[in-house]
Amino acid sequence: MGNAARHDPVLLLLAAFSRHEQALDWARQQAEKIWGPVAIASPRFSFTETDYYTASMGAGLWKMFYVFEQRIDPANLAAFKLQTNTWEQQYTGQGSWAEPRPLNLDPGYLSMAKLVLASTKDHAHRIYLRDGIYAEITLCFRGGRWQLQPWTYPDYQRGDYHDFFTRCRELLRGARPQ
Repeated sequence: MGNAARHDPVLLLLAAFSRHEQALDWARQQAEKIWGPVAIASPRFSFTETDYYTASMGAGLWKMFYVFEQRIDPANLAAFKLQTNTWEQQYTGQGSWAEPRPLNLDPGYLSMAKLVLASTKDHAHRIYLRDGIYAEITLCFRGGRWQLQPWTYPDYQRGDYHDFFTRCRELLRGARPQ
């Protein structure tokens, strides 16, 4: 029989995407108020791999990742997703937008071995956490590189994302990211 032990702390990651630059800035400000300072912010990535979100979010989407200084217990991922759902609703209510969903926020975490994202949608590869929130392992780190899963979102298959996530692993390991 194995002994149960606490999981090592992980990096909290927030994926934010929108066609509105001010929405990305607003998301960062909201998150920093509650979650503390951002340790690493990604460049702004053009989100072109799918048109799945065009009807609800418009065209010309941009995605950014924010990784926070404070390490978290991965058991709290559902609480972070519930918080980001509230922020999305707040942002939508603050303006008169051409699209019904001007901002999409997806929290997750990064450990040395994997990148996990939270979702409100169930699927065969997702594990139920609580309160209607699921988790999926989107990427695994093996053999010195990020490994895709059959369900890995098309944009998470990008090399520039992987480069950013590798910098995050360096931060988690204690090295200063390049």
